[in-house]
Amino acid sequence: MTVSLREALASGGPEVFQDPGDRRTELARDVVAAAYLRGDYVLSSGQASDFYFDKYLFNTKPTVLRRLASLLAERLPADVDRIAGPELGAVPLTTALSLETGTPFVVVRKARKKYGTVTRLEGELHAGEQVVLIEDVVTTASQALAAASTVTAAGAKVSTIMAVVDREQGGGAAIAAAGYRFDPLFRLSELLNVRASADDPKENRP
Repeated sequence: MTVSLREALASGGPEVFQDPGDRRTELARDVVAAAYLRGDYVLSSGQASDFYFDKYLFNTKPTVLRRLASLLAERLPADVDRIAGPELGAVPLTTALSLETGTPFVVVRKARKKYGTVTRLEGELHAGEQVVLIEDVVTTASQALAAASTVTAAGAKVSTIMAVVDREQGGGAAIAAAGYRFDPLFRLSELLNVRASADDPKENRP
């Protein structure tokens, strides 16, 4: 079937014609521009940091979120039955990826809710299903591993943990030690290089 220029643009925008490497580099720049903050911060892991990737600043921008979902979709394992997103930051990513791929998803609560179904999983999940867990920013991976444990306890199998940003502070090693494959879109070192290039006047000369 022949796809017209109008149809291609409607389905994916001008980036469908970009080289995959260029798309990824451009998205890395946009993630840094949107979400990289300098200051004094305490991470969810309890660690102090002089910079912060604010996931809500890239998760709430449709043009960035859509492209993140597109790249995640390209890396999603073929045998996945369902994707899972820990609350709260990963929920927009998981929703966008589900819409991009047609793969159903569940939301993993941090704690069991105290009303209604009294569950930590929102949505359908069946024993034996292959699940990919989606995270936004991984530091120590404690939250990702807790969510994976909840999914596993329900009888499903987590094969892979995917993330937008790996801060390279032990999370990848912790995920591997727990027996899961780790696949981040971007590593911290790469994003800091992107930021340094953007700040270097020599890099911006015509």
